[in-house]
Amino acid sequence: MNFEKKISKIFGLNKPEKWLKHANPYSLVTRIIVLPLLIFAIWSRIWIGWYSIFFILGLIIWLIINPTVFKKSIKIKSWWQKGVLGEYFWINKDDIPVLSHHIKFIKILMFLQGIGSFVLVVGLYKLNICLTFIGTIIIYFAKLWFLDRMVWIYYEMKNLKEYKEIFKEIRE
Repeated sequence: MNFEKKISKIFGLNKPEKWLKHANPYSLVTRIIVLPLLIFAIWSRIWIGWYSIFFILGLIIWLIINPTVFKKSIKIKSWWQKGVLGEYFWINKDDIPVLSHHIKFIKILMFLQGIGSFVLVVGLYKLNICLTFIGTIIIYFAKLWFLDRMVWIYYEMKNLKEYKEIFKEIRE
């Protein structure tokens, strides 16, 4: 089992139906705004001390339950939704291989997200606004570019017979 699949199980994304819930536009919108809220919650330790942990834990819990809270999306229209389903294809690459021209590029984008996360953590630890901002920008830049690549994977793989059966109820 690959690393991404292990992480997706933590978020309850172990079945295709759960991914359709995650592709719900409300799930996407309420998930993308968590990083700035989490940064603010961590930064708030200078104003409210240890009480900030309640906000931080609340946001972490929300991140974990968010993908499966909303009803499943059957109409897949938006770029975001296609990116989420492309991510499903990517995570299941051990079962149904993703075209090889994506692999190197996706690994680079994941590495960039890691660098951004490191810079962000250092910035939050040191309460350095510049490092925090730069780390956040790197993370969002790499994540959105990653999602764009997932849309590409979605278009290339959505008509494979293995996926057609799993997602037969989807309409574009």
